[in-house]
Formats: sequence, C-alpha cells, structure tokens
Amino acid sequence: METTDGPPQSPEPTAPADLVAPAALAALAALADLVGLLDRHRPQGPVETADHERARRLADTAGAWDRGTFPLHFTASALIVHPPTRRVLLRWHVRQQAWLQVGGHGDPGETLPLDIALREGREETGLADLTPWPDAALVHLAVVPVPASPAEPAHEHADLRFLLATGTPDRARPENPASPLEWLTVEEARQRTTEENLRETLDRAARLLPPA
Repeated sequence: METTDGPPQSPEPTAPADLVAPAALAALAALADLVGLLDRHRPQGPVETADHERARRLADTAGAWDRGTFPLHFTASALIVHPPTRRVLLRWHVRQQAWLQVGGHGDPGETLPLDIALREGREETGLADLTPWPDAALVHLAVVPVPASPAEPAHEHADLRFLLATGTPDRARPENPASPLEWLTVEEARQRTTEENLRETLDRAARLLPPA
C-alpha cells in the first residue's frame, strides 16, 4: 500500500450557519413576514382580490419596498382610532391634496409593514402610545395611484393598511403646519375624504369599533 509523507490534510473550513451574512438572513425573515401577512389576509371583493394578486407577485421581486421601483412598490399605512369615542384621525396630505390616513414609504432597510406604519404614525401625529388594534392583522390592501412629480413619474403604491389605537387622542400634534390633523367620526371622515379606497378602510374600521 502506498503512503504519503507529511501530516494528514484537513478539509477546507466552512463558515458555520450562524455566520451566514446577517443581512441575507434578515432579508429572508422580512420576506417571510411579508408573505405570511399577505397570505393570512382575505381580500373582500373583486377590486381587493386583484390588488392582492398584484401585491403577492410584487413581494417576490427585488426592491419591492424601494420607492424608486416603478411602476409599483409597497407602502404601509394606518388608520388611527380612539375606540372609546369611535373617532378616527385623518391627516391632510399635501401632495395628494386629500385627507388621508397616516403612513408612507419604508426608510432604507425597513421592510416590516407594521413597523413602518407605527413609525410613520408616531412621526406624523406625535402619538407615542400607538398600538395595533384590535390585533396586528392587515385590515385592507389597496393599490392606489400616485400622480407624477418633478422627482418621479406617475406610479402606484401597494398600500398595506393597519388599525392603530391611541389612548391619548388629545396629544396628537401635526408633523408640520401644512399637514393638519383632525379627529372625526367615521361618517365625518367618509365625507371629508375624496378617496373611495379610504372610505372602504373606514367602513372596515367601523365594523370593528365598539358600538356607540
């Protein structure tokens, strides 16, 4: 039998599983969170069903949360409610020229919808006690048009909507003077907004709020 001189050769070292790029693991976890959120949501009616199908396809694409991804990318928003008084909080949106819910784009690296909605809600209202209500489920999914601006073309947002509750409604403060806030009953909010998709969100909230 032939023998070889020298010490036995060691196999090439491999990186342990816990040293796999953290960014890649975080991205996989965020994708699983998003897909799970969408798969648990049950669309209501043909419009939301079509929007849900588009959102599910978008979730599998790179840059789904990147605001530079056209013609469609994700946003997250929330209708803030004060359950004891059955009131909802609307915000004047300068670009859209409409009374809308709070919300918007994820910051760089943000991909968890509920976290984005919570951050945006706190920034735009000053309410520090916002919490998912009655749970953390998606309440509505709507693909909405966004008009062109000098910085970007017309496009669409796949908007993932939650309900957030506050116990301190009187502490709401606008983020800036151009974006006032207003507490309204659901019916007042339906009349104030010009957006039919927000009226649908309001109707869903009304069915969940405690009876007057």
